[in-house]
Amino acid sequence: MIETLLGGLLGGAFRLAPEMLKWLDRKGERGHELAMQDKALEFERVRGAQRMAEIGESAEAAWNTGAIEALKEAVASQGRPSGVRWADALSTTVRPVVTYLFVLMYAGVKVSTFVGSVQTGVGFGAALLAAWTAADQALLSGILNFWFISRTYEKAGR
Repeated sequence: MIETLLGGLLGGAFRLAPEMLKWLDRKGERGHELAMQDKALEFERVRGAQRMAEIGESAEAAWNTGAIEALKEAVASQGRPSGVRWADALSTTVRPVVTYLFVLMYAGVKVSTFVGSVQTGVGFGAALLAAWTAADQALLSGILNFWFISRTYEKAGR
């Protein structure tokens, strides 16, 4: 009788064993599939973020291109006459008048510095050195470079 009981139990156990193994296998497959879906979801997130960055860069490049074109057009339109004679004449005098005013003011400040130094009893040479500084030397160099060296380069480039 024990043999029959044991045989029944062992038979039941052996019958349940493959079902238990299948259940464990399916559980592992589901875990693996879930992990794969998580990886796919993460990949899609990264790909979406990358695509959004590309779209943002593309939009910024398009905006920059439009801004540069607008700036070019604005600069080009400044050089075109408006057709109103008095406005065009006034427009052509703005830069030279402003330039002459600043040059005269600069010269006035330098002359007054020199004259003031001489009147306080400083010698001619010391007064000249007080009026002519390293900043003045740099300014003069920049002006000379602009007017003479840049023209040399322009002629060489033609």
